[in-house]
Amino acid sequence: MDSSIASELDAAAVLPGENFSRVALTPEAKELLLRLRPIHGELMFHQSGGCCDGSSPMCYPKGEFLTSEADVLLGVFDVEGEELEFWMSREQFEYWKHTHLTVDVVTGRGSGFSVEAPEGKRFLIRSRLLG
Repeated sequence: MDSSIASELDAAAVLPGENFSRVALTPEAKELLLRLRPIHGELMFHQSGGCCDGSSPMCYPKGEFLTSEADVLLGVFDVEGEELEFWMSREQFEYWKHTHLTVDVVTGRGSGFSVEAPEGKRFLIRSRLLG
């Protein structure tokens, strides 16, 4: 097993009938979230199905991005005692339902409203097939 996989933080399973995590954070993503939390308060992720940076996970102050029945809650992280939800548009979930997602961080600025942009970093998704 890849050592980076062993050190990931898995989200709690939340979809009805499932007992496995669909989404994880790399240690680098967790570290960045811990730096962002004092600045922005509680956080959340939303993964849309847009193109370009629209396909990157967007990190918002919790509740700033309004979710609805058009979204699926894929998992809830415990980031040092604070819950962080990971949402995805229902339409995108239909395409990605067979994948496990890992939120990672790279250097560079994405375009969009994600709170990490001023840090010179951006979140991105790495995926693998479930199973």
